[in-house]
Amino acid sequence: MDQQNIVLTPETANNLQAAASALKEEEKTSRPLPASDEPLVTIEPGRKSFGFDLAELWRYRELLYFLTWRDIKVRYKQTVLGATWAVMQPLLLMAIFTFIFSRLGGIQSNNVPYPIFAYAALLPWTFFANAVSNSGNSLVGSTNLITKVYFPRVIIPAAAVCAGLVDFGLAFIMLIAMMFYYHIGVQIGILLLPVFIFLMIILALGVGMLMSALNVKYRDVRHALPFLIQIWMFASPVMYPVPVRNSWLFALNPMTGIIGGFRSSLFGKPFDWFTLGTSTVIIVLVLISAVFTFNRMEKSFADVI
Repeated sequence: MDQQNIVLTPETANNLQAAASALKEEEKTSRPLPASDEPLVTIEPGRKSFGFDLAELWRYRELLYFLTWRDIKVRYKQTVLGATWAVMQPLLLMAIFTFIFSRLGGIQSNNVPYPIFAYAALLPWTFFANAVSNSGNSLVGSTNLITKVYFPRVIIPAAAVCAGLVDFGLAFIMLIAMMFYYHIGVQIGILLLPVFIFLMIILALGVGMLMSALNVKYRDVRHALPFLIQIWMFASPVMYPVPVRNSWLFALNPMTGIIGGFRSSLFGKPFDWFTLGTSTVIIVLVLISAVFTFNRMEKSFADVI
């Protein structure tokens, strides 16, 4: 076979050289990168306000609504009386307290009929006790949801607290009817009632978040929580007024300021500003400690629960 000589022009040689360089560069980029101890991409959480990403919480606001509605439906599912239990619970306790502490014990109620005196305290206390109990067990009861889907975990105990507001609203209607029955007029102090309702919600949220986070790691909390709530009720001025003696000791209980504020705003009594201020400071401290404790333990919820 005859050999044929191929003559390359300078322009063709330059084109071939450029193509070869391009192939080498493509081969380099297609090779797998060597293993390295340093991560190639670092994912960091965004900035948080007061321990939570408020923008993220706002994006999940619909989930809060649906979880709250789910808790309400599950609570009264297959019950005969339904939402009537929201009124029956404080009413039955009011009747028991009236018979034991007023009729038998002779406890004074600051010139206010004892039944409504007790009911005005049972209204915030029942909400607080139920909200703390439900939110304290909410994370453990939502194991499948936590281990399969990502969302801000604080929404679960917050939904348990928000669900209790429905019961609070129904029981509050009964309080209005009792005020008409006992001819108790509306005083200007009623304008501060939303402030005490807000403090009640914040305290229930703080304690509920703290108990729910601890309950994930220490399951003893589930058994100890009902006992602690019961002891807390007797330490709060639910069935008796705040004694003048050692009143500063009762002020350390944040529910004392809330219950006293409810009674003062509803019955036109003077406010105990020292107790209210002390309770407010303690409520804020409880909320701050609950937020940081919840954030610190949130990373391990899916592994431990």
